[in-house]
Amino acid sequence: MITIKGRKNQQQIEPETGLTLLDLAMKHKVEWAFSCTRGTCARCRCLVTEGTEWLNEPTDAELDRLEPEEIEEGFRLACQATVKREGTISVTHRPYF
Repeated sequence: MITIKGRKNQQQIEPETGLTLLDLAMKHKVEWAFSCTRGTCARCRCLVTEGTEWLNEPTDAELDRLEPEEIEEGFRLACQATVKREGTISVTHRPYF
């Protein structure tokens, strides 16, 4: 199960491998700010508090845009964080602005 907490609402959804957290938020109508979907604007920044092991490793775009400390704390870019295996994931939208 994935818990996706957006700006004004949240959803509990079944994980779908191959989709990004942003794809899932949009598919399930969770309000989530984003601009580019390429990992350059960082408006989709989020905090993964559970289930990082079910996601892909941070991409080059994330490594370029996020500070190492942010990645260690569990921050990801929702457009880059892809579900690789089913499991329990909890994520909250945490944009810079």
